[in-house]
Amino acid sequence: MGRTPAHPDHFDLQRVLEALVDPVRRSIVNQLDASGQDIACGGFDLPVSKSTATHHFNVLREAGLIRQHYVGTSRMNSLRRAEMDEAFPGLLDALTRAADRAQVVVALDA
Repeated sequence: MGRTPAHPDHFDLQRVLEALVDPVRRSIVNQLDASGQDIACGGFDLPVSKSTATHHFNVLREAGLIRQHYVGTSRMNSLRRAEMDEAFPGLLDALTRAADRAQVVVALDA
């Protein structure tokens, strides 16, 4: 296994929903989904400290929403979209649509 952290083989809906209740974790999921590619932990736009961000990445990984691996010294994150879509069809689509609507509202209020 080396430096690659453990990832769950099955998904628990309660754990996934608890992971997604936090706005910082939803932001991580949305940024990964919008990017369509792996992102290093330091490459996210997050309003929290590095140690708090690490906690959020761990919660998402332990819930099965993201996969982490190393490229050199960078811990890379990828969204487990296909697996989530298979386990909970429509969940991530609903999440990203809600984020898109929230951005439109913020833009209209500006």
